Amino acid sequence: MTEPQQGLTYDEVLALARTAEEAGLEAFFRSDHYDAFPGPADGPTTDAWTTLAGLARETTSIRLGTLVSPVTFRVPGSFAKVVATADEMSGGRIEVGLGAGWNESEHLRLGIPFPPLVSRYDQLEEALAIVHGLWTEPDGWSFTGEHWQVGDALFRPRPTRSGLRHPHLILGGDGGPRLARLVATWADEFNRQSATPDRLRTAYARIASACARVGRDPDSVVRSAMVGALVAETERDLQDRVRMQIDLLGGGMDTEAWLAERRTRWIIGTPDQASEAIAALGAAGAQRIMLQDFLPRDLEMVRLLARIARG
Repeated sequence: MTEPQQGLTYDEVLALARTAEEAGLEAFFRSDHYDAFPGPADGPTTDAWTTLAGLARETTSIRLGTLVSPVTFRVPGSFAKVVATADEMSGGRIEVGLGAGWNESEHLRLGIPFPPLVSRYDQLEEALAIVHGLWTEPDGWSFTGEHWQVGDALFRPRPTRSGLRHPHLILGGDGGPRLARLVATWADEFNRQSATPDRLRTAYARIASACARVGRDPDSVVRSAMVGALVAETERDLQDRVRMQIDLLGGGMDTEAWLAERRTRWIIGTPDQASEAIAALGAAGAQRIMLQDFLPRDLEMVRLLARIARG
C-alpha cells in the first residue's frame, strides 16, 4: 500500500509496482490523493486511476487497486466506466476501494466540491448502488437518488474478466454503524486502517453484526487491515531507515521517540519482530494485510516486506 502523493512520478510508481510483483506480493494498492503529503507540500502528484491504467499494461500478474478513491473525486457513472476500462486493460486484476473523502484542502485547490461528512456519506451510498447497478443489473436498469439519477442503463463491457460479478469492492474505516451497514450491503472486503489487534476485533465484530442484520454471511466479507510498515534486516539498519523516514517527513524528530510512538501500531522492526506483529493481526481476524509504505523509493524494503509476508 503506497502513498504516491509523496512526490512520486509515474515511473517511480511503476518501479514500485514491478518490484512488488517480482517479489511475489499479491497486490499493489495506491492512495487516491491530489495534495502532496506527508512531507513537502509542493511535490508532484499523479491521478490514481490514470496511473493504474498504465500499470495494468506494464505489469502482468499483480492485482491493482486504490485505498480508497473518494466519492467526491469520482462521479459514479463515469467511475464505473473508468474501473471497467482499467479492468479490461489488466485482464481482470483491478480492485476498487471507495470512501467518503476527508482531505478538504485538496478539494479546494482543484475546485472540487467538499460537502459536509453526512452529505459525503449520502453520496457514497448512492455511488455504491450505482456502480453495482451498472456492473450487474440488466439492461434498462434505472436509479433515482438525491445526488445522481440513472435511466435506461446500457453498460458495455461489463467488468467480469476476473470471473467475479464485478471488481473486488473494498470499503475502509473504523466500522462505525453507517459504514458497517454499507459494508454488509455492498462490499466484498472491509479494511480497518490504522490497525491494531484490539481495533480489528472491535471493527470486525461490528461488521459481523451488520451482516447478521441484513441476512448476509459475515464470512463472505474479507477482513483486512492497513498498517504502517518499516522493516530492516538489523536494528542498525532499522535506525538508518527511521532517519530516512524522518527526513522524508521534514526532519526535526527524535529517532527513538518516533519509533516508540509507532511500535504499538505499525509493523516495525527486524523480520522476526515484523512476523510477530503480522501474526498478532492474523490472530485478531485479519485475512489480508495492506503494508503501508512511507519510504516509496526504498525498493529494497519492498523486497524485504515481501519476504516477511511470505513467511
